[in-house]
Amino acid sequence: MTLEEICSRTEAFIAEPDASAFDELAREIFGFQFEHNEPYRRFCESRSVVPARLKSWQEIPAVISSAFKDLEVSALPPASRTNVFHSSGTVYQRPSRHFHSRETLRVYERSLLRGFKANVLPDRARANFLILTPRSEDAPNSSLVYMFETVTRSFADTKEFCAKVNADGGWSVAFEEVLAATQNLAANESAVVICGTAFSFVHLCDFLAQQGEVLSFPAGSRVFETGGYKGRSRTVGKAELHRMISRRLSIPESHIVSEYGMSELSSQAYDRKPGESGERIYHFSPWARAAVLSPETGEVVSEGESGLLRIVDLANVGSVLAVQTEDLARPRGTGFELLGRAEIAEARGCSLMELSS
Repeated sequence: MTLEEICSRTEAFIAEPDASAFDELAREIFGFQFEHNEPYRRFCESRSVVPARLKSWQEIPAVISSAFKDLEVSALPPASRTNVFHSSGTVYQRPSRHFHSRETLRVYERSLLRGFKANVLPDRARANFLILTPRSEDAPNSSLVYMFETVTRSFADTKEFCAKVNADGGWSVAFEEVLAATQNLAANESAVVICGTAFSFVHLCDFLAQQGEVLSFPAGSRVFETGGYKGRSRTVGKAELHRMISRRLSIPESHIVSEYGMSELSSQAYDRKPGESGERIYHFSPWARAAVLSPETGEVVSEGESGLLRIVDLANVGSVLAVQTEDLARPRGTGFELLGRAEIAEARGCSLMELSS
């Protein structure tokens, strides 16, 4: 099966998810990746997992996320790679690299837009956007910035990007631009989606507190918070961060939507829809599935127990379906509660390092 064919099959599944067809498509994508991703094929063969003997998508070997830092974990020939997403960090850190082609970007965008619309804009077709990141021309390898550029192309009436890139490759919120944009948006009756990372919201809320400022947005506005600190600010617990955002941006906590995503994935999980209350439990869209595994046994843990989060993402056509994260989680019904990063030493490329030599 060609890349175009496997991408078209995946797009069709995203457009009309069918739980009964998940296993078949996962095995087809695995077969494609096994054939075209040599380091991954060696990794699978070392575990005696090959497409002909695969009984279920649950048997697909997962690659630890740090492997994307050390290897080209890609089923795409170099000539077809049009984009590469890097994990967030500074120029002094080694980033993950997730390669995309024109075809796999199409799948990524289909996955992103379906998930974003269902979870962030379920009650409206369009909105105004205030985004606490730079534009894509200033951060061309950021999957997060690409995400915001993609959703604003589809859903934004107006958009304001309010951040600047620093010398170390990170970015800082442009506070005065935020204040000016907020005034412009407040004069418009349309709801606003304020998008940013956890560290961007911490910096903005700290600035507003120092200035004695409280922002105000039109009714129906909401916050889209993507987590992540990466050493760029003081770390604030999720509940406290949301209280800060609610207090300084005048957005009720029920209208703060948190997202879980990685540059190594092509799908995202969301913890609620605007207007919902109660516990924050993350759920992926039907084309991605999460499991929480014991780091000691590798087995799926029981409800209420904690372990390492593993994702099988059908939209990850051009790299690997199964990604073993270094994030701690706890299964909660059909979703999961995110607990934070596991304090484990980085395994440089896992066993793939040996298999690539």
